[in-house]
Order: sequence, then structure tokens, then C-alpha cells
Amino acid sequence: MAALKYAGLEDTDSEEELPPGWEERTTKDGWVYYANHLEEKTQWEHPKSGKRKRVAGDLPYGWEQETDENGQVYFVDHINKRTTYLDPRLAFTVEENPVKPTTRQKYDGNSTAMEILQGRDLSGKVVIITGANSGIGFETAKSLALHGACVILACRSLARGNDAVQRILGEWKRNLICKLVAGKPSMHLGNGFVVVY
Repeated sequence: MAALKYAGLEDTDSEEELPPGWEERTTKDGWVYYANHLEEKTQWEHPKSGKRKRVAGDLPYGWEQETDENGQVYFVDHINKRTTYLDPRLAFTVEENPVKPTTRQKYDGNSTAMEILQGRDLSGKVVIITGANSGIGFETAKSLALHGACVILACRSLARGNDAVQRILGEWKRNLICKLVAGKPSMHLGNGFVVVY
């Protein structure tokens, strides 16, 4: 804390205090790294949060960056006529988020079929949707058709199935291929249906 006071940075609003024996430093190009004096090691990630940081922007007015005879960076405050090895920009670091593969789920129960299919071209694909005249079946059929798939709506009611086809075709002004198969549910109908397609 004495070093911060000496550098004129008494109040840093820091939420991430370093453990005892650790020091925060910067490279010549502005990357923040952490020195563990107890184990005599350095690392890029904050020892508690695991975040990487970089100093933001230029040095404050009146400050200059120099290198000593050992190659270590130090900072000159020309206004107060003093030097320090502590970068005055450390109080204003920004988080660097390296791209890491994540196992986090991309979609959840609130995702729509349109969100999941965004950017996909399903031209040449044939899709059979049961219960396609309402609810999840209708939304799925609509999304697949709008992404170029040949959608076959398997519905119990011919009238409600035709209505679903018209609603899908009415939403998109391009030639979509939607077929309708209607009939009462039975194992025999299902097996025959699959054999035909």
C-alpha cells in the first residue's frame, strides 16, 4: 500500500486484493503479470480471480516510461519529480478474456427453433414433423421450412394441417415445400408412412 501512496494512487477502488507476498507488475507493452515473492514465480493470471489484465490507455500527463540498466521498466513522474517501479495505470486495468473452449450449454429451454437454426442452410433435407399443426411441432416445422428444408407435416386433422401449411407459406414469400399427411394415429399408419419415405 505504501508503494501506491508513493505513486500517487492511494485510492484504487481495487476489488481484487493480492495475497501476502504477491506483487502486480506490467510488461513494456502493457500486460499485467503477478510476481509471487514467496515461491519466486510469476504468472499472467491474478492469483485469486484467475483473470488476465492489461493496462488501459496511455500514461497520465507528466509520466514517462523508462528502462533501468537491468532491463526492468520504471516510471518517472516529472510533475512530482519522483520515480517508481509501479505502473500508475494499474489502477485502471481492463480485463482480457482469452478465448477458451467452453463446455457451457449454448441453448436452453428458452431458446427458439429459429435461434438454434440461425445461419444453417437445410436445402435438400427432408424432415417429418409429427403434431406439426400446433405448438412445438408447428414452430419446429416453420423454422425448418424457413431454412430451406422440405418439411412433411404429419397431422391428425387435414383441416388444421392445411391451416398450418398456409401459415408457414404466408410468413415467407419464397417457394417453400411443405407437404401434409393426415390420418388417425396407429402403429400401422406410422410404419407404412416411414416405408414410403
